[in-house]
Amino acid sequence: DVQLQASGGGLVQAGGSLRLSCAASGFTSDDYAIGWFRQAPGKEREGVSCISSKYGSTFYVSSVKGRFTISSDNAKDTVYLQMNSLKPEDTAVYYCTVGWPTIPLIESEYDYWGSGTLVTVSS
Repeated sequence: DVQLQASGGGLVQAGGSLRLSCAASGFTSDDYAIGWFRQAPGKEREGVSCISSKYGSTFYVSSVKGRFTISSDNAKDTVYLQMNSLKPEDTAVYYCTVGWPTIPLIESEYDYWGSGTLVTVSS
């Protein structure tokens, strides 16, 4: 079974930082992508960032470029999302997901989802 466990959310003031972790297990493929999506209250879920396990290539939604960094530790089967210069509009439940997307940040391209971790940024 593929399992994903997201952690690291919390309450932070605007301008602060958080690092989210996604522990993944159960893959039989070494060529997949792990993504971070978020869903703010009353809004649709949107893709934030993703990373290719095989090539290390990364993608970001424009609103987080320059502030968020995705990285992976393959030895630990963990993907991180370092979030700096956080803004109140970053407040959302963040989900990690795995799939084999042909388009990087499209929700329907991902197959397995973790339970999410809440990030709250106060102004």
